[in-house]
Amino acid sequence: MGKDGKPDMLYKYFSILLLASLLTSVVGCRGYSPPAESSNSLSSKPAPITHSPPQTPLIRKFQEASLSTPAKKDEPKGNLTLRQAAALALLKNPTLAAFSQEIRVQEARVLQAGLLPNPRLSVQGSNLGNAALKGPDGASTTVQLSQLILLGGKIAKRIKAAQLTQDLAGWDYETKRVNVLTQVAQSFIAVLSAQRRLALVQQLVSLAQQVATTVSKRVQAGKISPVEETKAQVALSSVHIQLTRAERNLTTARKQLAATWGSTTPRFQQAAGQMGDVASLPSLEQLTQLISQNPDLARWTTEIAQRQAFIKLEKSKAIPDITVNFGGTEYANNGDYAVMAGISIPLMLFDRNQGNILTAEHQLTKAEEARRAAQVRVATALSTAYQRLAAAHAEATILKTQILPGAQSAFDAVNKGFRLGKFAFLSVLDAQRTLFDSKSQYLRALTDYHQAATEVERLIGEPLETARAKGE
Repeated sequence: MGKDGKPDMLYKYFSILLLASLLTSVVGCRGYSPPAESSNSLSSKPAPITHSPPQTPLIRKFQEASLSTPAKKDEPKGNLTLRQAAALALLKNPTLAAFSQEIRVQEARVLQAGLLPNPRLSVQGSNLGNAALKGPDGASTTVQLSQLILLGGKIAKRIKAAQLTQDLAGWDYETKRVNVLTQVAQSFIAVLSAQRRLALVQQLVSLAQQVATTVSKRVQAGKISPVEETKAQVALSSVHIQLTRAERNLTTARKQLAATWGSTTPRFQQAAGQMGDVASLPSLEQLTQLISQNPDLARWTTEIAQRQAFIKLEKSKAIPDITVNFGGTEYANNGDYAVMAGISIPLMLFDRNQGNILTAEHQLTKAEEARRAAQVRVATALSTAYQRLAAAHAEATILKTQILPGAQSAFDAVNKGFRLGKFAFLSVLDAQRTLFDSKSQYLRALTDYHQAATEVERLIGEPLETARAKGE
């Protein structure tokens, strides 16, 4: 109690301020409640990604393998399948890990966007040098609580813009996953091709060795000139050089594949798979209708929505916010007090956020133009990849059905005739070179076909066999 029997008004005043502060804090905490599954996104231990846009069919093609693979699974030491390589890349690719962190960054920004402004408490002393005086001229203490109240739906619009930005981060992550899977598939095909080429060169070395042995025997028997034996040895040395080159190419291809999951030293022994035969192709028109599934294009729907949300947010900033003040003053000597309350609002005479609104509108126009450019770019890339695919398809078909059977038959006939003395050694070398070149060309055509098919799948966001089935 004070000297005049009145309660201590400063104590009551502080109690009122404390209650008002607690109420404001409770309201502020209700501004945004993060989803339960993302509540750990800001903890020291990384949380799993809980948000991502709809996956493309190309991603779902490998999703089962990725989900069924333990998080700590190491690279196999024996045979490596394409699914295993894709799962390893999705789990351990360092670039993907960086993109996943960007999604968590945007989750945190959504959380921040939903928070209310903090209240402000101020304490001010007046006339402190006149502590002996009574009344208004004496010393006094003023305590004031201020709260900024946002109008125009700013918080809701801010959250919406942050959520769309988070969706864009998810699309960027999706695009990177598609690119990584494409890189894995192409690197895996390169390893398969290098393995087959090495086997082909080893077969050629064996043939050259057999021919050299036959020539040596015929020279010893005096049936042909020793010059022919020299030629056979030169041919054998030449294919040994090709063998060394094929081994180095395989080593390089293996390292490039291992790099997709962040490894510098491949542990697998060989890639397990078949190059396979070429299949019939859907038309370019059918594939063009599917490019909307490409995440490079699908993301632009979210991009446009985000730009529109920013326009609404910037327009809401033109609506002035109000600041509510509540407090009081106590005079030190006589215990008098005065309660004060007020409201302040800025006068939007000059700055009505015109520049930022205009900037957001131009950003929307820019995004619309960029979407059209992306559509043209993807359609052009699809046409180029399809032409490469069709050319490789035609080349592989002709080589398999016409050239390879003829080259094999000619080599078998010449080789048999050489043993019987009907053909010269040059004829054997020529037939052998023709067969090897034909097999090498067929392998190169198969490699080009599957590499181009993988690129087409990336552009349409769907496996070719699925697109082919839709066209039938």
